[in-house]
Amino acid sequence: MKHQTLDQLQTIAEVKLSATYPTMTRRQRIERWAELLEQNPQRCLGALTGTEYLAPEARAVARGAGSPITVAYEDPVLRAEGLKDDTYGEAKRFFEVSDWQLHDIVCHCHVGATMQARWAAARVRRTINGNRFLAWLRAALAH
Repeated sequence: MKHQTLDQLQTIAEVKLSATYPTMTRRQRIERWAELLEQNPQRCLGALTGTEYLAPEARAVARGAGSPITVAYEDPVLRAEGLKDDTYGEAKRFFEVSDWQLHDIVCHCHVGATMQARWAAARVRRTINGNRFLAWLRAALAH
């Protein structure tokens, strides 16, 4: 086997270095998604229609151009971590969220046809922190 330097290889072939990213935790993936949305808080995003009424198979492939999921998919880091497309089902799998959590972020019934990215970011963050009022209520009822 002949050893060559990177410069020598580039004269005879197109060499692309691939960056390797450490595996992100669920929390890190969700935080990155929120941060991406917060980078342009006024950005107008499209909502998905009636996700709670779709059959599971249709819900899995549902997508909307310019949705909060699209913002995540536009990020090369999240794609390198394994985000395959900007469908509802892929976002549910990749971010490890429930249907109701994802519905809360992307469905039109909360905001109409469009939403600002900062609103979506707050909803994304809520999947990490949970609803504080409900947490307080559960704790109060437990005593």
